[in-house]
Amino acid sequence: MKRQENKKERPRRSVPFLPNFITTMSLFCGFYSILFSLRENYYWAAILILIAGFIDGIDGRVARATNSTSEFGKEYDSLSDVIAFGVSPAIMAYLWQLNQYGRFGFIASFLFVACGALRLARFNSDTTNLSSFTGLPIPIAAAAVSSVVLLSAKVVGPVPALAVLGGMYVLSFMMVSTIRFPSFKHIAYIKAHPFQLLVAGLLLLVVVALAPELMIFLLTMGFIAGGIISNGVIYIRGFIKDKRQEKGAEHEGVTRKDNTV
Repeated sequence: MKRQENKKERPRRSVPFLPNFITTMSLFCGFYSILFSLRENYYWAAILILIAGFIDGIDGRVARATNSTSEFGKEYDSLSDVIAFGVSPAIMAYLWQLNQYGRFGFIASFLFVACGALRLARFNSDTTNLSSFTGLPIPIAAAAVSSVVLLSAKVVGPVPALAVLGGMYVLSFMMVSTIRFPSFKHIAYIKAHPFQLLVAGLLLLVVVALAPELMIFLLTMGFIAGGIISNGVIYIRGFIKDKRQEKGAEHEGVTRKDNTV
């Protein structure tokens, strides 16, 4: 009888259906992308990764809107992201260009997956700063790889394999770096100006629709470059401020010596 009472008293862990189903759709797109890569259809493999990125941006908002956030959903989302934005683009890049470099191409692909997993683990454990991301988000890194594939297929032609190899190493480093990138999830401006942002979003969709392969590449690289430039500006301002404080401290020390003399 006691065992039955204890079973009844234990609260069941809630596993919300809708946000986790959306996460599963993102995982499905990532897995399907791998199948297209194995068939050497890299164009659709890249498109499916981008679709997975769009879906990934929805599940969290749906969970918050329906008040169905859970620790299960958080962990499941990260596991899904490793497949959709880590394994899928790494396999696509390896089969597309990196396999001709042997071990260096294999290491570049593996580093992309490993650094992406480390980036997600740090994201789950770090809740101190919600206004920005520490390190390049793994969906943006996956979008960067996918945009290069789409750009080469429809706009510029074959991309040098060496550039792809170097880009994979750079993206891997940026995911585990301390460079801060903006987060659009917790900005007060979004709530204060919803109509203006809606109009801007519609204009952005029109621009992307005119030349999708090129615009996706430019938007992705613009986000990455913007984060690097903003961090550089912050570093330079801090360096100048520290120098001024040092000069001020030295000047105060000289004046005190003069007064004592």
